[in-house]
Amino acid sequence: MRPIDERAIRASFRNASRKEVSDLRLPADFADIDFDRIDYLGWSDPKAPRRAYVVTEIDDQPVGAMLQQAEQRVIARAQCSWCDDITLRNDVQLFTARKAGAAGRKGDTIGTLVCANFACSANVRRLPPLAYEGFDRELAREMRIVRLGEQVRAFLGALEA
Repeated sequence: MRPIDERAIRASFRNASRKEVSDLRLPADFADIDFDRIDYLGWSDPKAPRRAYVVTEIDDQPVGAMLQQAEQRVIARAQCSWCDDITLRNDVQLFTARKAGAAGRKGDTIGTLVCANFACSANVRRLPPLAYEGFDRELAREMRIVRLGEQVRAFLGALEA
């Protein structure tokens, strides 16, 4: 992901009101984020415990969404639908997002299971275990990185549908 500044992040949200965008808090470590090592920027709002945000690039433009966490955490054995990680013991959380435009104003939402700490970018960059003799672990890692980007872009693209 290319580096992005606060103004571009705030302008990227498709499903949030101006007030909601002005109230959002950037991650505490925002200045230290290595954008070369992430496929999307995801964080929970420290001031609103059940609110979270995700921003990625679609067609070279930042696209963001405000998310709502479900009240209960999903068990650790659930699989994240973005990074498809099944080997790590990360908590997975149901996040929903109000759709953009008229559909969102009517209350339409979409949802997905995502790593509760938004660590998908780190997860897919870990070398996967050897599945069988001759298994190309480097290629498998590269394919997971590509799939993560596709999954996040598909989720954010569905906000407009």
